[in-house]
Amino acid sequence: MEPYEKYKSGSKPTQKTNRMWSLYGAGLENLGKENQTITVPMPTYGPDELLVRHDACGLCFSDIKIIRLGPDHPRIYRDMSQEPVVMGHEVSMTVVGVGENLKDQYKQGDTFILQADIFVDGVGYAYGYEIQGGLSEYNILDQRVLNGDDGNYLIPIKATTGYAESALVEPWACVIAAYYLQYRTALKSGGTAWFVGSENERGFSISSGFDTDNHPAKIVLTNMTGPLGKWLRAQAKSLDIEIEEMPKIPNNSSQDAAPFEADDIILLDPSPELVERTCPFLAYHGILALASDQKLSRPVELDVGRVHYNRWVVIGGENTDIAKLYQRNPVRSSLQPKGRAFFVGAGGPMGRMHVQHAIEVADGPALIVCSDVSDVRLNDLCTSYADEAKEKGIQFVCVNPMNTEAYQTAMAPFQEDGFDDVIVLAPIPAVIADAAGWLAERGVMNIFAGVARGTTAKIDLNDTIFRDTRVIGHSASSIENMITMLNEVESGNLSTNRSVAAIGSLEAAKDGLRALQDAVYPGKVVIFPNIRPLALTALKDLEKTLPEVFEKLKNGRIWTKEAERALINALGKD
Repeated sequence: MEPYEKYKSGSKPTQKTNRMWSLYGAGLENLGKENQTITVPMPTYGPDELLVRHDACGLCFSDIKIIRLGPDHPRIYRDMSQEPVVMGHEVSMTVVGVGENLKDQYKQGDTFILQADIFVDGVGYAYGYEIQGGLSEYNILDQRVLNGDDGNYLIPIKATTGYAESALVEPWACVIAAYYLQYRTALKSGGTAWFVGSENERGFSISSGFDTDNHPAKIVLTNMTGPLGKWLRAQAKSLDIEIEEMPKIPNNSSQDAAPFEADDIILLDPSPELVERTCPFLAYHGILALASDQKLSRPVELDVGRVHYNRWVVIGGENTDIAKLYQRNPVRSSLQPKGRAFFVGAGGPMGRMHVQHAIEVADGPALIVCSDVSDVRLNDLCTSYADEAKEKGIQFVCVNPMNTEAYQTAMAPFQEDGFDDVIVLAPIPAVIADAAGWLAERGVMNIFAGVARGTTAKIDLNDTIFRDTRVIGHSASSIENMITMLNEVESGNLSTNRSVAAIGSLEAAKDGLRALQDAVYPGKVVIFPNIRPLALTALKDLEKTLPEVFEKLKNGRIWTKEAERALINALGKD
């Protein structure tokens, strides 16, 4: 039996130890001991547990955030110096040991990926954060994973699916999820709505969504002295809706300290200052509605971190009917068919996924413009996707904004009409603000880059009010997103293997994280925890170190299942 077939069988490990990269605090210097992995006894599993072998683990910028923040990371709830974190949430795994009570459900050799956001009784136990992650050889899966709040967090993969391609379903699911976001088209039924009035209410009304069948559970009223305020009070009384009169807007600079949260904030003829003062009170998935026929005097400092993480969205218009304001232009998250798309900061691993998706998705954009400040990344992006885009009739443009003259020349044709979709992959407020200026009428900007909550960017919300532009954001994915993405991979519709840029063994993980931090590679770094030592190696460099693996790459640059098989045959453990 060749090493690969033996490996696939999922035989129980004979080794007595388990190696891993343990993080004891903030900073790469606290990863491992003396730049080496940690060796601990092989874990034993109970009757309701599984022993799994980690087969492939993608490195994610979220791992860099853990390294930078250490115990201050919001998902870390313990003393890392005593209970270190083992990162790695983009992981594929094989069952190599089955507890007695689980033998009717699992067998050795079963392969899985998992949704890393694990919750039990509402408490987060994310894989690679609270639960030991993929930068280890083996792990125990207990009932938190197998029977959490969302049921079983394991997702089975076919025996014919590769380890790397399945591990990268997780980041790809985050990308795909960004295009399937759905937003309310009415006030949240059962939620809290805050109405803030103006000196002249000029006939504001609500024609639907505030009746017996659908209505907020609570309304908060500030400066609502006109007809709409009177109607709201009467309607609330008849529907037994809680009313809170709030004469003044509370002082608050952080949502964490907000005295209340509103699912909907409706501002009538607001000023920029009013928008900025009320925004911090928006709840998760909150909608800020701007009803106005007056232009704002300046751009608004919008918390783009919470647009990204909290799924805030701002809508607006001149309509005096608040219900129609919500219904007028439902927020679109999918790419505009045959439209114009601009990917800002497209050269990194996640940006490349977005671009690949835009090219491969059915009825995608007719124009794709990609920007990046790295010529190396940009050139590789163009080499990877330009021909495929051309074959599909897509105009494909790559530009570096640092080359000012060339950038201005390349972007001049799009200055007047703008873009239907602007996807921002660069977590820089000034870049986000500039990107918003490229939106066409009814265009959508998706802030995909993870900027910290509380980070603001100057956004011209006059475009939202008078041109129906929308600013949305997204983070993470669900089990359903991952299953959808896995189906795309296993049906051959989308190749996650195209994202692989460099590989290495478990020993190379620290170098891989450093390379990720320094943006060395245009794509993903994938670690194979259970092969013999292999230094971090770009795919193109395999020609020298592992020619038998290199020859199985597609076009000498794309990872394949055949290359993975050759890798395990060459470096599989005895």
